[in-house]
Amino acid sequence: MASNLVIVESPAKAKTIKQYLGKSYNVIASMGHVRDLPKSQMGVDIEKHFEPKYITIRGKGDLIAKLKKEAKTAKKVYLATDPDREGEAISWHLAQLLEIDEKSPCRIAFNEITKSAVQTAVKDPRPINLDLVDAQQARRVLDRVVGYKISPLLWKKVKKGLSAGRVQSVTTRLIVDREREIEAFVPEEFWNLDAILSKQSKKEEFTASFYGKNGKKQKLATKENVERIIADISGKDFIVKDVTVGEKKRYPAPPFTTSTLQQEASRKLNFTAARTMMAAQQLYEGVAVEGHGTVGLITYMRTDSMRISQDALKDARDYIGTKYGSTFLPQSARVYKSKSNAQDAHEAIRPTYVALTPQEIKSSLTGDMYKLYKLIWERFIACQMQNAVYDTVNADITAGDYLFKASGSKLKFKGFMALYVEGSDDEAEVKDKMLPELSIGDKLDLKKLAHEQHFTQPPPRYTEATLVKALEEKGIGRPSTYAPTITTITARGYVARDKKQLKPTELGSVVTDIMTQYFTDIVGVEFTANMEKQLDSIEDGALPWQDLMESFYQPFAKTLKVAEDEIGKIKIEDEVSDVPCDKCGRMMVYKMGRFGKFLACPGFPECRNAKPIIKESGALCPLCGGKILEKKSKRGKLYYGCEHNPSCSFMSWDEPETKEKCPKCGGLLLKRKSRKGTTLVCWKEDCGFEKEPKKK
Repeated sequence: MASNLVIVESPAKAKTIKQYLGKSYNVIASMGHVRDLPKSQMGVDIEKHFEPKYITIRGKGDLIAKLKKEAKTAKKVYLATDPDREGEAISWHLAQLLEIDEKSPCRIAFNEITKSAVQTAVKDPRPINLDLVDAQQARRVLDRVVGYKISPLLWKKVKKGLSAGRVQSVTTRLIVDREREIEAFVPEEFWNLDAILSKQSKKEEFTASFYGKNGKKQKLATKENVERIIADISGKDFIVKDVTVGEKKRYPAPPFTTSTLQQEASRKLNFTAARTMMAAQQLYEGVAVEGHGTVGLITYMRTDSMRISQDALKDARDYIGTKYGSTFLPQSARVYKSKSNAQDAHEAIRPTYVALTPQEIKSSLTGDMYKLYKLIWERFIACQMQNAVYDTVNADITAGDYLFKASGSKLKFKGFMALYVEGSDDEAEVKDKMLPELSIGDKLDLKKLAHEQHFTQPPPRYTEATLVKALEEKGIGRPSTYAPTITTITARGYVARDKKQLKPTELGSVVTDIMTQYFTDIVGVEFTANMEKQLDSIEDGALPWQDLMESFYQPFAKTLKVAEDEIGKIKIEDEVSDVPCDKCGRMMVYKMGRFGKFLACPGFPECRNAKPIIKESGALCPLCGGKILEKKSKRGKLYYGCEHNPSCSFMSWDEPETKEKCPKCGGLLLKRKSRKGTTLVCWKEDCGFEKEPKKK
């Protein structure tokens, strides 16, 4: 008897779904896209209304032959690719190859890979949504035309290997513009003035900060301002003028969208956007969990919706009531409103089974999967918990005509904070400190006046978290594009990472200047955001995708011709290193290759010497005495290894300590980082020494 055929993208997803559908279903993975535009040419016929020329992806021939064979004998073929534009397009390409009528009920989609969701979807197949397909085609063709028209111009005018892209160019511009803001920033001097006070005959001190004169706020711009005020209040009594006692509520953060998940994983886990999405994809597609079989652990991870299903809300509330008690449970479920331009086809990112707690399934997950699952699970449960409540006190204190203000707060009820607290891009932490009991008319003892000079700070460089936030706020790209865009601009050498910060390279600045001068629209934030709205209109069936291309291409072609005629040859000088070439003696320069920066001789082609950049840790190998070097794994993760590798096997993910030796055995100490801070541990496991590092 013929089986039903279900086609998905990945083997992991196929394995999970097969488990839910049973023997009468054959589940095969297409391994992503099966057709695409060719790499060797633009593949878009501009004269024929931007008709794309799709070809079978190289290496997919045997797989497609297998799919055709299975489809021919199958009772029914279901296309079960991801529930978004990209997934709909993959299903459409499969339908074209397998000669399936796209208007027939052949498409199934689910927001979560659970038994009930998969079985429900199979019972209710639908035709392929051609509006979704057209939106994906429009993006693909638009980006191909931009890339294949501008990139050769950059190769000719600047250097080979450069690329321009619709979203990557405007993203690079944001980073370049921010760097120029920082360079142009002129710091302004300002001062603060604090009174360290106590209640009379009491030891407990608290701080009141200068506010102004006669109730009006006053800025302290110079030291002279501060000294004049200090002279004026000399000998004056500090008296409590007003006390306001209140209560402040702190609300839980909403459940994750793609953007907020990437931001929080960057802040709390130090994950890049790409690393976050890789772990999320694995959690969504299914993991073999001990005692439960293969389970899809989270809902679809590309979403900008904050909608939560009623079943999931009930599960969360049941868990909170059982685990924490009724005081931690609001009277009704919290409902979060998505942004006006959000695609509400999916839910927020949440665990599929609340009962599968992070700790319970930890042994079944990789390190990255566990950390991300814990983040998603805790955020989801916390979003349905009671508010945290603080007791607050605010006091106005006068000294003559001058006003000082003091405030304090103390956590009264933890609420959701018992489980989860959202991270912040601002490093300053709010300290939980209450004021002593104060009454109007109280005279206070002045212990001292403290004043300090400050200067205004330039805007900070973007981190991945703040860049993703900016892209979302400005409407640049969609949830699926944030991670690949950041990966592309760093791989191209337009942007470099400096710890968590993103900094433009000279190359990135030069290319941005060309793009800004000649292709203003392409790197324009408003233009790019408006293009996303038009792509959404195509998805809604309100705009034919070729009409979008026509309106874009005519002015673009004229701009391209002007740029071709006007841009002269631009030479970018390579950054010179302090490493001499060991073949010819010239000082080597930094170059950007497929795998990042490397050192090359500037005498090319006469001298072709090149070598990797070596960064010493400052510590010596405990096995052979060689230098311990900073290295990067194939995935780009930093580790430490001996210079004599592979003959010496020393390797550590933890940074070596260079100033101290193990007091127990005299061996090498390593800096092991955790959420609690950095602990020094001996590299020898049998030694077992560890201690908290000395405070600076």
